[in-house]
Amino acid sequence: MTNAQCPMPNAPCPMSTINPARITKVLPDSIAAEIGFEAGDAIVAINGTRPRDLIDYQFLCADEVLELEVLDAAGKTHSLEIEKDYDQDLGLEFETALFDGLIQCNNRCPFCFIDQQPPGKRTSLYLKDDDYRLSFLYGSYLTLTNLSEREWQRIEQMRLSPLYVSVHATEPEVRIRLLKNPRAGQILQQLKWFQERRLQIHAQVVVCPGINDGKHLEQTLKDLTSFHTGEVPAVASVAVVPVGLTRFRPPEDELIPVTREKAKEVISQVRMLSGQFRQKFGSSVVWLADEWFLIAGEELPSESEYEEYPQIDNGVGSIQLFIKQFATVAAELLPPKVYPQRKLTWIVGNAVEKAFQPILKRLNSVEGLEVNMRALCSDYWGQTISVTGLLTGHDLLLNLKGQDLGDGILLPNIMLKNGELLFLDDMSIEELAGKLNTKILPVGGVEDLIKTCILNVAQV
Repeated sequence: MTNAQCPMPNAPCPMSTINPARITKVLPDSIAAEIGFEAGDAIVAINGTRPRDLIDYQFLCADEVLELEVLDAAGKTHSLEIEKDYDQDLGLEFETALFDGLIQCNNRCPFCFIDQQPPGKRTSLYLKDDDYRLSFLYGSYLTLTNLSEREWQRIEQMRLSPLYVSVHATEPEVRIRLLKNPRAGQILQQLKWFQERRLQIHAQVVVCPGINDGKHLEQTLKDLTSFHTGEVPAVASVAVVPVGLTRFRPPEDELIPVTREKAKEVISQVRMLSGQFRQKFGSSVVWLADEWFLIAGEELPSESEYEEYPQIDNGVGSIQLFIKQFATVAAELLPPKVYPQRKLTWIVGNAVEKAFQPILKRLNSVEGLEVNMRALCSDYWGQTISVTGLLTGHDLLLNLKGQDLGDGILLPNIMLKNGELLFLDDMSIEELAGKLNTKILPVGGVEDLIKTCILNVAQV
C-alpha cells in the first residue's frame, strides 16, 4: 500500500514493546497440557517470530510444525518443537490478547464514558481502547483515527474483517466536532478503502441532540447505507444509539440528554429511513438500540424485525432475544415445583422492568419459587433510567440495605468487570454480600438464571 492509497497516511505509528505471551490457563486434554505447559509460562516466539497479539499467535500456530521459544514461570528459557494437524489449537489462554500493549484513543469525544467517571478508581477503567485488534477479536468499537500505514496494511493483508467502527457522523465538520480530532473528517475515504478491498465494518452512530441529529443523522445514515452494496457490503449494519450521560461528565461538554420527545422523534425518523432501506436492499441495514424505545415509553419492535441480530452487542434487540431465549430454555428446564421453597431477589436496571414482566411471571409460576424483581436506577451515575450493566455496588447497597432479600440476590454478571467480581465503582461482591448480609448469586444468561433459581448454588 503506498501513501496515496492509505486512508490516513499521516497517522502516528505507535511504538511498543512486545512482551512474552503470559499463559493463564491450559485447557485439559489439549496439546499444551500433554506437553506440560503451566499457568505462568509465557510464549516468547513462534517459528522465530514474536507474536504481537492473539491474532499473530493464532496465525502463527496454524502451521503443522511449530518451534516455540518458551519462558517458564521461574524465568528459564526452553525451546520446543511441536508437530500437529494444520489449524489444531494448542489449548492455551492468555492474560491479555495484546502482547505489545493497547492502542489507545487519540480523540476527545465529549460523550466518552471513560471521561464521565469519577477519579480514583482502578486504572483499567480509564484506559481508552481504540484498538482495531480488539475490534476484530471481540467486537469493541474504534474510530480509525489513530492507525498508522503499517496497521492499515496489516488489516488488509490479514483480512481483519469485520471491524466495528464508531462513525457518529459522516459530514467531516460534524464528525470533527464530535471527536475533537481533525483526522475524524476522513471517514468516507476510509469506508471507500474498506469497500475497495472487500472488507466489512459494522457502524455505530451515537446521537447527541443538537449536534448530529436531525438532518445530520439522515445524511449519515444515507451515506453509510450507500456502502451497503455488492456481494460483500462494506457497511454490513448500522446501530443508532442514544448518548449516555452521567453526573461526572465535564461541565463544558455542550451535550444535552435525550428526552422522551427526542427519543420519539429519532424513532420516527429512523424507522422511516429503514423502511426505505428495506425496499432498496431487502434489509433494514439500520437499527435502533432498545434504549430509544425505553426512553420514549414505546413498545419494542417485534423479535422478527431484528433479522440476524447483527448489532446485538450494541443493545439492538437484546431484550427481545433474551425473552425469546428464556421462553425456549424455561420450557425445557423449569420444573412445576421446587423443594425446599426458596425466595430470591432479581436485580435489573429499571429500563427493562416492564419488558421483563413476562419472565418474572413465568418464574413465579413454579410452585415453591418466589422471585422478586428490584428494578433500579443508578444514583451513582445520576441516571433516572438505567440499563442493568451500569448498576453499581453503591446502587444496590443504597436500595437494598436492611430489606428482606430472601435466600440471595440474582445478580446479572454484566454489572461486573470481565473476569473479576467487581462492580464499576470498585466495590466487590464479597463486600456487598457482607453489608447486605445475604448471598450474591451472579448469573450469566438465561440458562444460568433459571438453573440458579431452581438449584442449590454455593454462596459467593
